[in-house]
Amino acid sequence: MRNVLRDWQAELKQTLTGSRDAVPGWVPRLEEGDDAGYHLPGSAVWAVHGSMTTIVAGIRALLMQALHPGALAGVYDHSRFREDPLGRLAGTIRWIFTVSYGSTDAAHEASDWVLRLHESVRGEYVDGHGVARSYSANDPELLRWVHIAFTDAFLSAHKIWGRPIPGGPDAYVREWAQAGRLMGVDSPPLSEAEMRQQLDSWYDDGDLRSDERAAEIVAFIRNPPLHPSLRRGYRMLFAAAVSSLEPKYRDMLGLRTPRLGPFPLPVRLGTKVALAVVRVALGRVGQSEQAARRRLRRLGFEA
Repeated sequence: MRNVLRDWQAELKQTLTGSRDAVPGWVPRLEEGDDAGYHLPGSAVWAVHGSMTTIVAGIRALLMQALHPGALAGVYDHSRFREDPLGRLAGTIRWIFTVSYGSTDAAHEASDWVLRLHESVRGEYVDGHGVARSYSANDPELLRWVHIAFTDAFLSAHKIWGRPIPGGPDAYVREWAQAGRLMGVDSPPLSEAEMRQQLDSWYDDGDLRSDERAAEIVAFIRNPPLHPSLRRGYRMLFAAAVSSLEPKYRDMLGLRTPRLGPFPLPVRLGTKVALAVVRVALGRVGQSEQAARRRLRRLGFEA
């Protein structure tokens, strides 16, 4: 039984970090640097990103991003999501945690690295109004969409399954706006209301669409090539992401909240249990946070 549990933990770590056993090489680098970084213990960002709710949020963010045809085209035409889906996930997690826990230099380096990767992501797509347009992954409009869809997803999932956020939801939106600036987003929203207003403007203006490509991406997100030991838990987490979506976006994606006959499944409770199991497997305090705390102690920011 112990070997089965150990194998399951290794597969979970492989999925989320890209490494089965060893600490990913970028994590110890979070101990380096000569400043506290953009976020400190007790911040809204540490509260949200140190929670297991980020797993549900990541799935929700991918679903939402598929609704913007420009963002979808970049993933569909240039990403290796079919051949190496976990590699893309690990890269995204690396950026999130580096900006959340690293020094300012580390946050800038990680963001610049992503922006350099985006330079070759160009092509054409048909927008929500049926007009052919060219795109670049570094277009300000696409960067804003990705940032806001991300912020909305992480905040929404945490409000359902996480603990209270220091300073409330507005504090998280305001603090994580720095990540948007690092990625080239001009004047990112600074409050939950402003974020929701900007998000809904894409919907109200008819800029979003769901087509065959979006359906293919959604099908892939619903059933990714995970290890068999992780599939049952992932189905619950996918159902959680779907249930957390606003109905109008859920309808666009052709998704429904899971039901057992006429009764809705207890997704909230089931997800709470699943996230608790993941936390036990990965540890209460993540490796990135531990590395950041060691840097902060060295710099005298913590007793």
